[in-house]
Amino acid sequence: MTSDQTKTFDLSASFKAYDVRGIVGDSITAEIVEAVGAAFVDVLQLEGQTVLVGGDMRPSSPEFSKAFADGAATRGANVQLLGLISTDELYFACGSLNAAGATFTASHNPAGYNGIKMSKAGAVPISSETGLKEIQALAEEYLNTGIIPEAQTRGLIGVQDVLKDYAEYLRTLVDLSGSRPLKIVVDAGNGMAGLTTPAVLGDTLLPQLPFQIVPLYFELDGSFPNHPANPLEPENLRDLQAAVVQHGADIGLAFDGDADRCFVIDENGNPVSPSAITGMVARREIARAKAQGEETPTIIHNLLTSRAVSELVEHDGGRAVRTRVGHSFIKAVMAEEGAVFGGEHSAHFYFRDFWNADTGMLAAMHVLAALGEQDGPLSELGREYEPYVSSGEINSEIEDKAAAVERVRQDFASEDLTIDTMDGSTFTANDGSYWFNLRPSNTEPFLRLNAEAVDLPTMERVRDRVLSLVRGQ
Repeated sequence: MTSDQTKTFDLSASFKAYDVRGIVGDSITAEIVEAVGAAFVDVLQLEGQTVLVGGDMRPSSPEFSKAFADGAATRGANVQLLGLISTDELYFACGSLNAAGATFTASHNPAGYNGIKMSKAGAVPISSETGLKEIQALAEEYLNTGIIPEAQTRGLIGVQDVLKDYAEYLRTLVDLSGSRPLKIVVDAGNGMAGLTTPAVLGDTLLPQLPFQIVPLYFELDGSFPNHPANPLEPENLRDLQAAVVQHGADIGLAFDGDADRCFVIDENGNPVSPSAITGMVARREIARAKAQGEETPTIIHNLLTSRAVSELVEHDGGRAVRTRVGHSFIKAVMAEEGAVFGGEHSAHFYFRDFWNADTGMLAAMHVLAALGEQDGPLSELGREYEPYVSSGEINSEIEDKAAAVERVRQDFASEDLTIDTMDGSTFTANDGSYWFNLRPSNTEPFLRLNAEAVDLPTMERVRDRVLSLVRGQ
């Protein structure tokens, strides 16, 4: 190691809890990426093994893919360059080929960003607790000494396309061939769904399904000329909502930049909540697991999903397991519990049949199957899964977050409720009329509120009371 006086590289700004994300040319450069590729091979002991490398449509992704491959090959790994891929395509490749891999993406971040999502063989996630910190430290060492030592045998670099295999595999998990004809508007946001949607749901690589796809922003363009590829923000759904109504479509699908998350719009242009999608997919996956002889299939949901999810799972003879927010927690609990499916309020959906990884496309296929096997509209189907009223996530910019939570705790002390601290603080009324969660952001000065109640007046009353306490109004 070099002494502190000569240390010039510090990657802590771009290494996050679950991935790497930074500003191109500043906190993420080809030089940095090459060192990370070398460190990836060393920390995971991949010398002589295959490493898969791909990237999204951001302008810097091809250069970064090559730099990572060079670093990995220098340390003796054989690299397969996958070219343009969605993040769930990387998980598919790491799972089906049983190889470690990396993809270059900054998901829904603006155009000036790029990043790296890394995975072990079998699509096992890498986080700061399972290797990411060590990769950072070793990459810094290589950068600060200016030397990436060469392995005894330099690895080879080849090229492989996994898109058709990915599309075929997804179609084996959900059979859509018997669906009634559906008109589907898909907003790819100039992201990777512009490549994966025609492959999986269209007829570019596989036989035609009974779907008419109306494409919105399918051109791969990492400058995001139409709107940010972040469907969590309501304004980024407006074009899709208008197009669904304009075309008289049955459903609208919106994907984020790396296409691992999917949001759903009904025929009236209204969003179907990720909690409702979780319930809809959970019902199908419980039925399928039971048909295969599983007695009580397990479904994972994070603590911000609607109470309707756990009620539905139990009603259908499954077992609901509640977990913290965050994909590495969900993936870990999926593996521990042998869960068949997991859903988050942020529209990440995880499948046992997909190596416990998240895939927006597979979730979309389940929704299309549920819609296509019955005659009613999506708005009617969705209502079954949304019996409660939710506030959505509301951020308050607070410096002393702990004091704000304490004010709420004291004010609600006289109420008949239960408080748990699994992730932030969740207050649940014992009569079942409402619950709310206050959760501090790890990265920003925000306290996040999510509330749900049996009706709109109750939800608004609870929401407004909590916000006035939090904001000290």
